[in-house]
Order: sequence, then C-alpha cells, then structure tokens
Amino acid sequence: MKKHFLICIRNNGYEASLEVRKVYESISDRQAEKHDQIRIIDESGEDYLYPVNFFAPIRLPSKTKEKLELIPA
Repeated sequence: MKKHFLICIRNNGYEASLEVRKVYESISDRQAEKHDQIRIIDESGEDYLYPVNFFAPIRLPSKTKEKLELIPA
C-alpha cells in the first residue's frame, strides 16, 4: 500500500498529539473525508481523525519518499 504524507500546519486543541511543521503519514478513509476529516498516525503511533485543514499536502523527492515508505508504521 502506498503511503501518503502531509505536513501539520495547525494543532489547536491537539497540542499533545500533533506538532506543527512535522510530517505525518495519512491513511485513506473515505468516510472521514466526507466529514472534512483525515486519518493521521499521530504522536501516539496510532491513527486518529483530525480536521483536514490542520494539514497541507507536500511533495517529497522520490528518494525521500522511498525512505519514509520503508519505515514501519
């Protein structure tokens, strides 16, 4: 399964779970997307739903993305 990465741009109310300017892995969740939420593997190492506007898409160089994809979740 292909991994997707986003950068956190806000963490209001979730300061213990999310760090601003940190890259996070997202997990596809069509139901969450219908409610403007996104499933993110956060600081706890578990996946939780967060507002989609807390994250921005980023483009990573191929080599960097390959290395991140090799890291176990």
